[in-house]
Amino acid sequence: MLTAVLVALSPPGEAQPTSPVVGESILFQNVRIFDGKSSTLLTLSNVLVRGNKIERISTSAIAVDAGTRVIDCGGRTLMPGLIDMHWHAMLIRPTPAEAIFGDVGYNNLIASDEAKDTLMRGFTTVRDVGGPVFGLKHAIDDGTIVGPRIYPSGAMITVTSGHGDFRQLTDLPRTIGGPPTRGEQIGGMAIADSPDEVRVRVREQLMQGASQIKLTAGGGVSSPFSPIDVVTFTEPELRAAVEAAQNWGTYVTVHAFTPEAIQQAIAAGVKCIEHGFLMDDATAKLIADKGIWLSLQPLPDELRTGFPEGSVQREKADEVFPGIAKTYVLAKKYKIKTAWGTDVLFSRALAQRQGAILASLVRWYTPSEALIMATSTNAELLALSGKRSPYRGKLGVVEVDALADLLLVDGNPLQDINLVADPAKNFVIIMKDGKIYKNALTK
Repeated sequence: MLTAVLVALSPPGEAQPTSPVVGESILFQNVRIFDGKSSTLLTLSNVLVRGNKIERISTSAIAVDAGTRVIDCGGRTLMPGLIDMHWHAMLIRPTPAEAIFGDVGYNNLIASDEAKDTLMRGFTTVRDVGGPVFGLKHAIDDGTIVGPRIYPSGAMITVTSGHGDFRQLTDLPRTIGGPPTRGEQIGGMAIADSPDEVRVRVREQLMQGASQIKLTAGGGVSSPFSPIDVVTFTEPELRAAVEAAQNWGTYVTVHAFTPEAIQQAIAAGVKCIEHGFLMDDATAKLIADKGIWLSLQPLPDELRTGFPEGSVQREKADEVFPGIAKTYVLAKKYKIKTAWGTDVLFSRALAQRQGAILASLVRWYTPSEALIMATSTNAELLALSGKRSPYRGKLGVVEVDALADLLLVDGNPLQDINLVADPAKNFVIIMKDGKIYKNALTK
């Protein structure tokens, strides 16, 4: 009886990874396959999905029973669902003030609606790198609402005056162990000013179900009291986070722009750098030599110009944005393990351009390189979560035994990557976990 009571009281964050489900069998006939790894489409094939996984792929006809749903795809392209590695599901539609001080119920409702739109854009998985997203993820996973798979980080962990510290000066002085401020109460941020505090904040996110941990190792654009050039955490503080995460079988990723912030994070054992837009050659080479992941974003200029002229945020954005192109050049020069994401904040209109932001990678990559990055490469980084992954199975590929997150595209995205920029028109079927959420094929 006691066991039953304890199970009933367990919070959503302690839920085990999603188990395979027995569901409808679906046969996709006559498809050209982009498997997430190849630079060309595979031969015209047939793909059988049973439950939530791909059971068989064959160039020959696949015999099925009467209960299998057969879809003739007419030679269209079947590809893996897209993956966005730098997403903030709770921070797309609200303003910054609403995100911190607004009604939590309303913020969750608009995040739910945005999650549905995210899936309808063909993004079947996102890595959420900061925000109170655990409830949204749980509601998606149990089928209450529609949305992508979420790999949650939980609260952004920062230091006093670091990037992610959105407190006001009236909130000072901080009493360690005192009452948390609003942003901390809702799980948007977590302040930690010593190795011991860092361990606590990391373990709090892991307790709630974090699949990886996010710290802000250097200054940021949007935070009003966080200069771009500063290094925030000390190396012992970063090491405390890395140790706590490694003890749980997962990793730490950090927001960092400058060489100093990046180099210190790597010395502390961090496995992934977010942004890195002000790095130099020596730092890029260090990232490559150490096998560190670089999570890059081709940020649209509207994110910069969205800050008012004369504001401290606009001044910092003007400093950072010119480094984006240089960072992509360095990533290619040193063959850094590079992931792709968007980092859209506080703009529903920009979120609707999620696919167009992906397509903009052709400034540096071929369409196939960009799409491989947004599918199988991103999935490799997700796999660093190990047993802390919320989902069992392979993502980002079309192959036997992979999870059935699939898009049917009306055209060849390896020839025209702009097809992903208009998902409403060009994604005729969207499937996640073996379930079809959109089917625009004529019956």
